[in-house]
Amino acid sequence: MSLTVALAVLGGLVLAAIVAHGAWQARKAGPKRPAVAEPTQPMTRGSLDGGIEPSFDAPVGTPTEPAAELRPAPKRASARLDPLVDAMASLEVEVTISGDMAITHLPPTRRAGGKPFMIEGLNADSGEWEQPAPGQRYREFQAGVLMANRTGALNEIEYSEFVQKVQAFADAVGALPDFPDMLDVVARARELDAFANEHDAQIAVHLRARAAAWSVGYIQQHAARHGFVAGLVPGRLVLPGTEDGAPPVLSLSFDPQAALADDPNQAAVRDLTLGFDVPQTAAAAEPFQAWQAAAQALALAMDADVVDDNGQPLSASGFAAIGAELGQLYGALDARDIAAGSAAARRLFS
Repeated sequence: MSLTVALAVLGGLVLAAIVAHGAWQARKAGPKRPAVAEPTQPMTRGSLDGGIEPSFDAPVGTPTEPAAELRPAPKRASARLDPLVDAMASLEVEVTISGDMAITHLPPTRRAGGKPFMIEGLNADSGEWEQPAPGQRYREFQAGVLMANRTGALNEIEYSEFVQKVQAFADAVGALPDFPDMLDVVARARELDAFANEHDAQIAVHLRARAAAWSVGYIQQHAARHGFVAGLVPGRLVLPGTEDGAPPVLSLSFDPQAALADDPNQAAVRDLTLGFDVPQTAAAAEPFQAWQAAAQALALAMDADVVDDNGQPLSASGFAAIGAELGQLYGALDARDIAAGSAAARRLFS
């Protein structure tokens, strides 16, 4: 082999090595991608409920199981009127009214300003209050408007709109409505709103990547092992409740733009928010324990720090302090007969 040919071959080998090294470095610098391996059963929510005290000094693991299929979270059950949180009006009728007729004359919208309202009928056969349904007969009706939610207290304008819409329904079905006094309703609404403001809580913690960022697939893979499924909006995963129609126990969210990227596995994510809505979830579902354990498990598996909104590390004692305050909040809600996770609480804190 001539010297010229040997040098050409050597140059080609060096160039190939440089290209390969560059590609390896580019992949190493990119976001972590989901591992590919033989399918295994993903962990269920029960794996998070072992009562493990958070410890962030353990070595970081890197599991290799693939993500479970991400399924939409279950829908919520329909709401019901409750005098604890609704301003109620009765509508008496002289004859039974068919459900089909009632449905025909229901208001086209079920909101008065920023407050939802409902009209229910007393089923002539079952004796149960329900939203009018085809093929049923009703011997009485009642209407109610939510007195407060996270937009604030029911005001005079909203209450007047509620009265007008219910009056139109009453006229159409031949009912005689009896509305509570507006000033009394507004005063009750303000008091309820003040209580809700003092006892509302949405607890969250951040998981921040220590080294390499994460791809969307990598996040989904690790979250799915702990029972998280796809939420209704991009960049949000949820741990579903155990009951049909219950709101999620936990949510895990990240930048929605990363979820919507043309190639989500190239989008780099460095921060996840893990949280739960306290009044929306019953204490019996142990959302705090699930939240604490999920933060620990995901931080270990994904090589992340657990920090608060100010970027300060959250230790075991920090979790314990949050748990103590949470117990007081549950007690205050119970004393008001608006227990966390109840239908009334879910509507009031919506």
